[in-house]
Amino acid sequence: MAASAFEVRPLSGSIGAEVLGIVLAGDLGHNIVADIRQTWLKHGVIFFRDQDLPPPEFFAFAKRFGAPVEYPFIKGIDGFPEIIPVIKLEHEKKNFGGIWHSDTTYLDEPPMATMLIAREVPPYGGDTLFANMYLAYDTLSEGMKRMLDGMIAINHSAKADVTRTREDRVRDAAKAEAKKEYMSEHPVVRTHPETGRKALYVNIGHTVRFKDMTEEESAPILNFLFQHQTRPEFTCRFNWRVGSLAFWDNRCVLHNPVNDYHGYRRVMHRVTLAGDRPR
Repeated sequence: MAASAFEVRPLSGSIGAEVLGIVLAGDLGHNIVADIRQTWLKHGVIFFRDQDLPPPEFFAFAKRFGAPVEYPFIKGIDGFPEIIPVIKLEHEKKNFGGIWHSDTTYLDEPPMATMLIAREVPPYGGDTLFANMYLAYDTLSEGMKRMLDGMIAINHSAKADVTRTREDRVRDAAKAEAKKEYMSEHPVVRTHPETGRKALYVNIGHTVRFKDMTEEESAPILNFLFQHQTRPEFTCRFNWRVGSLAFWDNRCVLHNPVNDYHGYRRVMHRVTLAGDRPR
């Protein structure tokens, strides 16, 4: 398959693109993988439709872009500990990760990327929102940028709003260490190691305060940033179908799965790829 064989169709003016005309199963070749990676770096999150990727093929595709890592709290599926089920059942009211966040920023080395593929979807609802953290940083005032550059954010796995979104899955598929708490210190503004661009790196799901400040002192600035970074003009919205796959860059993108499909089942499989220590 030649590099020109796939089409890239932007999903919004700020973030996200669908990649059309490509089959992800099998051997893509180094040039195609490199072209996909460049498309991903450009758009922050990319989407593929109608992909037949059972777990072995899904895992093989993920490994072409990085090293899959296990999630701290929930067991993976049989045979693939790095692939976790992201499920909301018909009787459940909370959805997994249902808040704006970047995945597991409470780890010292948060994942570079996440891949999510749809196995079962509700008849309506269950979309995912994505937000561009390059734009969130770029559109801050020069005074705010000067203040934030060099500041450190404290991220905690036990922040109440996000722990509630994983309760159902921890109840039925918890790892032995599921009660462990994780805390990290990361720059409020990080420099992307591949693009060199600055991105705002806080999120309402995991960030609790600034280093050397109390939660009360930190709250006014953090609350402003949490609202600013998800302005509609920074976002896109993706509607899932069975076989849809999203691949996003946790270093410069936030996501938020919309919880608007009570009474219906939604089943996804997720892989995260190892990252580095934010700088």
